[in-house]
Amino acid sequence: MYTPFQSELWQGRTDTEEDRPAPRWHEVVKAFDEDLKGLQQAPVVLGFSCDEGVRRNKGRTGAADGPDALRKALAGLSWQPITYLGAELHDHLYDAGTVNCVAEDMEAAQLEYAHRLAHIVQRGGLPIGLGGGHEIAWASYSGLEAALRQQGKDVANLAVLNIDAHLDLRKPAEQGSSGTPFRQIAEHRESHGWEVNYGCLGVNPSANTRALFDFAADKDVYWRADLDCTELDLPAIDLALRDFLSDKSGLYLTICLDAISAPFAPGVSAPSALGLSPNVVLRIIHQLRQMCDELSVPLYLVDVAEMNPRFDIDGRTAKLAARLIQACVE
Repeated sequence: MYTPFQSELWQGRTDTEEDRPAPRWHEVVKAFDEDLKGLQQAPVVLGFSCDEGVRRNKGRTGAADGPDALRKALAGLSWQPITYLGAELHDHLYDAGTVNCVAEDMEAAQLEYAHRLAHIVQRGGLPIGLGGGHEIAWASYSGLEAALRQQGKDVANLAVLNIDAHLDLRKPAEQGSSGTPFRQIAEHRESHGWEVNYGCLGVNPSANTRALFDFAADKDVYWRADLDCTELDLPAIDLALRDFLSDKSGLYLTICLDAISAPFAPGVSAPSALGLSPNVVLRIIHQLRQMCDELSVPLYLVDVAEMNPRFDIDGRTAKLAARLIQACVE
């Protein structure tokens, strides 16, 4: 099922007293039209209302309400000029609506989400996925690959970087879940003879089994533990990410909010007792944006997963997620 753009979700204050433009996100958002072309990396939000993958993974459900909570948190943010590869581009934000999982049919929702995301990429937009459980990642990757292949672009050297407490490399049993998307991506890429090209920052060693680490080692996955993702580690992270991206044709960045310490991000499916500092995550995002410009590696796609309003406190997780999204696009 699909829910189109809902303007009532985008509400906020308007600063009419200023003598110069002072827009906020709710003032520049427009409904995405599939006939649009040449968007030049204009951000296009696309919701994925689903926590069936979380349920299958035995997590606490509620992430299906994440997309609308994120829209409401984004609405009041200050809107800054968008730049891409150092050039200021546009002052537009688009909302492509929300794909909803119905009757536990997660696979159908993933297919529809991938289809709609591919349309955004084909028209030059930068999709901003709003989850939903981390099963969004398999749908996101599938849509991105389909769009790039149709455009004749290099998919073999595409990189996937995950900021997450979990590697999410579980082997699917009968069905996928929020814990399997990067295993699905890895096996799909290998079936085409491509390198896996997967990295994960903020991994909690106590929340990932030996089997997952063995699989990661076998596939040459780059990962870094949560204890090694402090502000003091940022120079080393920068060097590692430059090496990770140096020969890549593009980047898909996915952020699982459960990577962040629970006092800052309580509204997630699996809160982190330790987790990363929001400052570190923001700085990593800023480093990545600058790095992509310097290395001419397009940032093709960003999504945020595991936003669970049912367990949020004072909207702090949604507000933090909005700040992270803002850092990705401005």
